[in-house]
Amino acid sequence: METHEGAVATGDGVLDFSRLNLDTFSTDSISEERKRDTKQLYLNYNRLASLPSSVSFFCNLAFLDISNNGLTTICDGITRLTKLKTLVAKNNRLDEFSLPKEFGSLHLEVLNFSGNRFEEIPLQCMKLLRLQSLSLGGNRLKSIPAEIENLTSLELLYLGGNLITAIPPEVANLPYLSYLVLCDNRIQSVPPQLTRLYSLRSLSLHNNLLTYLPREILSLVHLQELSLRGNPLVVRFVKEMTYDPPSLLELAGRTIKSRNIPYSPSDLPSNLLLYLDLASKCPNPKCAGVYFDSCVRQIKFVDFCGKYRLPLMHYLCSPECTSPCSSNPQSDAESEDESSVPADRLQRVLLG
Repeated sequence: METHEGAVATGDGVLDFSRLNLDTFSTDSISEERKRDTKQLYLNYNRLASLPSSVSFFCNLAFLDISNNGLTTICDGITRLTKLKTLVAKNNRLDEFSLPKEFGSLHLEVLNFSGNRFEEIPLQCMKLLRLQSLSLGGNRLKSIPAEIENLTSLELLYLGGNLITAIPPEVANLPYLSYLVLCDNRIQSVPPQLTRLYSLRSLSLHNNLLTYLPREILSLVHLQELSLRGNPLVVRFVKEMTYDPPSLLELAGRTIKSRNIPYSPSDLPSNLLLYLDLASKCPNPKCAGVYFDSCVRQIKFVDFCGKYRLPLMHYLCSPECTSPCSSNPQSDAESEDESSVPADRLQRVLLG
């Protein structure tokens, strides 16, 4: 059925063909002037199986909503919409094979593919360098590609409701990311590199498989909301003494760093200079040691906002290092004071 009866056209550049039960879309009845003046086009809640190439006639289009159709493909014509900033294509039947090859040439700032059938994030999307908001919630994603780091303008990344098992450290290379939504997945751990997300304000991790958080999460100075409900966070103090003896290289490096032995670029090969730069300081305030690859992992409870006690992973330089936390799971000595997490750093911790 093809009908444009009931379409709404306003004088502010908006053309609304939503909820008209369309299975095809023709622009024959639309004047050239109207096509040129249209900035927003609504085709949502119809029965379109593919995005028609006729959308390319709207040369000044900045906003396109094609949600809630039966779309399985998006036509090549969309790549001619050089002024398109927002594409909303929620709740269709799109997958990683549905996009045109040159989709990455668009100047999109907002892209919403939630509620589709993507098993992978299309690599074309990783070329949208102006993208500020990317939503792929409610799909079938199993992973996040390392190329996500290319989207350096990204402020919001919504990947909730998928099958993701891990967070790649490359996510930490998104300098403006403020909202990261990874709820309702199968994530078991959070990479400590996320501490580099200096702009992060909200982190949604509820309904995953987390048992601890990296200690570095305390360094997210702008984080205001952390959602953790529905995770098997440990309820007792857990200490894992898995420890590989340090290599001779590491022992030498520890000696140089802990004793502050001076050296210069002319003293050592470049690979050893790089290795020495990777030294991590033992978090035990009573220990002045460092470590490189060999360390002891421990889980320590930290009080957030004076109410919630969360297990954070931290690392000790050796089994002989005196742990700064008590082995008694009920002892106050194992928890940091409320004052250690300023209220302006973390305002909401959602556990239930």
